[in-house]
Amino acid sequence: MERLQRNAVPILLGAGFLVAAVLTLVLTKDTTFAGDNWAFLMTRRDPSVHNLLYPHNEHLVVIPVLIDELLLRVFGMDSARPEQVLLVVFLLTTAALLYVYVKRRVGPWLALMATLLVLFLGPAWEVLLWPFEITFIGPVMFGLAMLLALEREDTKGDVAACAFLTLGLGFSNLGVAFIPAAAVAVLIGPRERWLRRSYVFLVPAVLFGIWYLGWGTEAESHVSLSNVLSSPQFVFESAAVSVGALSGLGTSAITNVTDSTWGKVLLVALTLGAVAWKLRHRGPLARWLWPVAAAALANWFLTAFNLFAGREAAASRYQYIGAIFVLLVLANVFKGARPSRNALIAFAVVTALAIGPNLVVLKNGSNVYEEQAALTRADTAAIEIAQRTVDPSFQLTPEIAGTPSLINIYASEYLQAVDEYGSPAYSQSELEAAPAVGRRAADIVLAHALPLSVSGVDSRTGSRSGCVVVPGGEATEVTLSTPVTRVEADPGEPAALALRRFSDPGVYPVNTEGVPGGAAVELDIPRDLSPRPWQLSVDAAQPVRVCPA
Repeated sequence: MERLQRNAVPILLGAGFLVAAVLTLVLTKDTTFAGDNWAFLMTRRDPSVHNLLYPHNEHLVVIPVLIDELLLRVFGMDSARPEQVLLVVFLLTTAALLYVYVKRRVGPWLALMATLLVLFLGPAWEVLLWPFEITFIGPVMFGLAMLLALEREDTKGDVAACAFLTLGLGFSNLGVAFIPAAAVAVLIGPRERWLRRSYVFLVPAVLFGIWYLGWGTEAESHVSLSNVLSSPQFVFESAAVSVGALSGLGTSAITNVTDSTWGKVLLVALTLGAVAWKLRHRGPLARWLWPVAAAALANWFLTAFNLFAGREAAASRYQYIGAIFVLLVLANVFKGARPSRNALIAFAVVTALAIGPNLVVLKNGSNVYEEQAALTRADTAAIEIAQRTVDPSFQLTPEIAGTPSLINIYASEYLQAVDEYGSPAYSQSELEAAPAVGRRAADIVLAHALPLSVSGVDSRTGSRSGCVVVPGGEATEVTLSTPVTRVEADPGEPAALALRRFSDPGVYPVNTEGVPGGAAVELDIPRDLSPRPWQLSVDAAQPVRVCPA
């Protein structure tokens, strides 16, 4: 029993890691490549200097690009599972480093609770479920490793810290926030060693500067005077949102909408509590608070300076790093605190109450990615079905694809990648059984990719065989058996024409201009790789004939 009590924290931590890993893999099992993943898969498959160093949304992403290229060559493009497993490794490694950092300051039990809060931080569902976000996790992971290495205050620790900082910068510009952290960590050390240790932050800073002058200036910048002047408000909002996320009160488990109200209240309460605790214990602030504070402020202010739509303080991906910064600050402010048994029980109850609603938010986030996956696999399946006639420059724009996350997919690049690395799309049998939202999207993409066309023709009727006469008065569905179909309407009001192929009966996502009364049109649908026929809905007040052309 005594041994069990002694090992309780490692056992619980290990269980938390196992549950978090399994949960992430379960929640991502029905997802695939999404959003920015496609920018790498479509345009950076060649490991040229340009592809490695060209900025992505102004970020240096050399290491994620290299990782994607490696995974692509080893595992192909059939499944995103390898990326999802790698995501789990990054998340658990970052959590383990956080645990070590916090444990050194406030003991194992509080460190355990802090780590569990981050492992199940539902409001950060983008980071916990989307493998592309290793671009955000990487700088945090190596930033924590850097801070721990600097605490050694010896040559080995400094060399390791320099390497960790450089690696973090290679994942994204989020790593820039840790440069001032390293500088402050050096400056709080012995003054006579400042110059000798300055390479810890100068070498990574110079390397990043060289990259920025060579490639980074090509990226679009959103820095503005308005952003700079409003940055203090953004920083306060970011800290409040992060506190709200940790408390389980920041994001609605019903709507997944983030509200910072509770976060602001709790942030003020935490600040007052920290001041009261320090006044009571009359000790100096932990000197390792300052590097963490420097990193947090640098991150929030730099984000504020470059603020634009999609980068609000409440953005899911920002809540992950924000929550970690809040925990690092609290660990340093309350360094040396050893709560009583009853206090630990209270903290444990609060932690459990916070994790509960956050798990619901996490599941809601996975639902978003599952719907995006259905659209992605269906839209790309449509391109593959239409590959005989699709224009090489055909693009999955938001209007066609039903989502803005596929704008990096062009038919020629996609089909070439499929030939080389396999297909993540639905097979035709899978498409027929796919969620309704995916099947509907496939019909729309097919109509544009083939492409489907309607043209007016001579309305004079001749002797035709195989015609289907649709009586007027109600919509009727006709199965099309030939690539070109002639539709003739008797005099009267225009006849409405709509089509479906994989969509549910009664759902016709592809609309046409229809047929004027007393006129005829030819509907041209090029043959493709699917034997499944199109279904034509005819809705007219007068009789309409549908004939093979």
